[in-house]
Amino acid sequence: MSDGRDSQDPAEQLVGIVLVSHSAAVASSVAELAKGLVGGGATAPVAPAGGTEDGGLGTSAELVAAAAAAVDRGAGVAVLTDLGSAVLTVKALLAEGDELPARTRLVDAPFVEGAVAAVVTASAGADLAAVEAAAGEAYAYRKE
Repeated sequence: MSDGRDSQDPAEQLVGIVLVSHSAAVASSVAELAKGLVGGGATAPVAPAGGTEDGGLGTSAELVAAAAAAVDRGAGVAVLTDLGSAVLTVKALLAEGDELPARTRLVDAPFVEGAVAAVVTASAGADLAAVEAAAGEAYAYRKE
């Protein structure tokens, strides 16, 4: 008999994060860093989408779409990018309308600091709007 509670794993209900870089190594390293800075408990699903299919520098719409599908749990997907053509690739996928999961957002945030803020916030169970806001707030981090 069910007690009415959702028995789904809490990690399955978290916003997914995709990190798009021109370099597979950079995307993977930033993903590892962000996941490593989450306290205890569930960690939001994070997928790097770096470089091209042949391992070169650049961005790949196919890798971005696959990463977004891999982290989509129905709570939304936040996509952070490093440089210009990564932004253009994600914008093109969003414009096509059927290449990315529903509720996928391109997040305007610094890549490393924004990724950490997004993953930590998503791992705490925040919704997509809060994840996007936290990542964007990373622009205000002062290092002086």
